[in-house]
Amino acid sequence: MASIDIVGIRKAYGALQILHGIDLTIRDGEFIVLVGPSGCGKSTLLRMIAGLEDISAGEIRIDGRRVNDLPPRDRDIAMVFQSYALYPHMTVAENMSYSLRLRKTGREKIAAAIDGAASILGLNTLMERRPKALSGGQRQRVAMGRAIVRAPKAFLFDEPLSNLDARLREQMRGEIKKLHHSLSATSVYVTHDQIEAMTLADRIVALNGGVVQQVGTPLDLYDRPANLFVAGFIGSPAMNMIEGRYRSDRVSAWVELAEGLILPLHKTLQRAGIDEEEAADVEDGAAVTIGIRPEHIFLDPGVGGFEATVELIEPTGLGTILHLRLGGVSFKAFSLERSDAAIGDRLSVSLPPERLHAFDAADGVRLI
Repeated sequence: MASIDIVGIRKAYGALQILHGIDLTIRDGEFIVLVGPSGCGKSTLLRMIAGLEDISAGEIRIDGRRVNDLPPRDRDIAMVFQSYALYPHMTVAENMSYSLRLRKTGREKIAAAIDGAASILGLNTLMERRPKALSGGQRQRVAMGRAIVRAPKAFLFDEPLSNLDARLREQMRGEIKKLHHSLSATSVYVTHDQIEAMTLADRIVALNGGVVQQVGTPLDLYDRPANLFVAGFIGSPAMNMIEGRYRSDRVSAWVELAEGLILPLHKTLQRAGIDEEEAADVEDGAAVTIGIRPEHIFLDPGVGGFEATVELIEPTGLGTILHLRLGGVSFKAFSLERSDAAIGDRLSVSLPPERLHAFDAADGVRLI
């Protein structure tokens, strides 16, 4: 396996800028997930690593070797596509061995490689079938098997589960994670599904508008999102966002919400600097956005809570999502309990200060 270094990568189609200077180091054996909305540049970056897109500026190194001008076949990577890209006239065994046969690999090595991959992926009984006789999940496993037999330096996955139904996606996520642990393979995985990103990644790279927003472990992005984009993209149900005005008397701090509602904070807010000494206090009266995840809102907290009106109820089986309104503020709360509340009911809710996230309303940057 190998590390992948991405240095100052830019991509433009004429005057249209797609990627704006991407810097990223992917460690040997690491599973990196590129996540973001459609059009953010994640698939373009993956295709540039693979050699399927030209690089406008910057450098990509695989295992320390500059690959900007190398054709895909010489980069020693394997790519698994969304569309499977299987040859319909070939059997499973023939599809898996095709790249090895092109390289004039010996028959014994081919047999050993496809037997090993078939055992890992549970394809042993399907080797003589053609793609039309396979389910979607089986086809995706064949596509992964075709990549495994090459023993490449890195695996690239381009939204491989997006064509599968929800149950198969869940199953295949587990297959891919087990595959990564068994092979210790350097892997780069593209998805717009934040659940896939959270469950698969060693580290997540959140992209938006061709710019890296945050890089970190799944829980880094969940617990301490760097900005409003990451906060809203990571987590399901999505984080609640509430607009307000920051107030502080140097001893305590709070946020004034709509209709005179007061939301206490557990500490005064600062805007981060280059280091801790350069952190600057947020001005009194500054516009801020407060975020809180639905699962962190307490229902029926007793003394100190707010009275909120139930606007909608979504039972999920696992729990209940309640759409609530507090004055002029709408938000969601998630409870593992099966609620017996009805639309129009008044519930007492609490937003714990230690669970609140604060962001600058102007540029969306996290406040500390």
